[in-house]
Amino acid sequence: MLNLFSKNKNETDSHLSIICVAALLIHSAKIDENYTEKERLIIKKALLEMGTSDDQVDNILKDAELKEKDSNQILEFTKEVKNMSIEKKKIIIEALWNIIYSDENADMYESNLMRRLSGLLYLDPKIVGDIKEKIKKKQ
Repeated sequence: MLNLFSKNKNETDSHLSIICVAALLIHSAKIDENYTEKERLIIKKALLEMGTSDDQVDNILKDAELKEKDSNQILEFTKEVKNMSIEKKKIIIEALWNIIYSDENADMYESNLMRRLSGLLYLDPKIVGDIKEKIKKKQ
């Protein structure tokens, strides 16, 4: 299991990073105005895969839902993510595509979000597209 949050950061920075990642995932789930339990479970699974402990994941998700609700832009979420390694960014992008395709359809708002995120996270659009195709094939 890849731990998304480096042990070199202090605990407060690490907590903020995971909240921002979770808020970004929640934002993508809400962009089609239909935040489902299935999407919530995908987010929880992604957070666990990224190194969040079982006993913390529900509290982190609750904090992230509040942070996402109180924010009007994704820049504060991507600020924490853009400096992560390419491997960590790929995990996040895969979780985002899983959320988007959880209803077997990517609408224009979700597709636009992913185009914006590839730029904001300094990711090659080809990498984002390859991950998208991988997720679509699993559907």
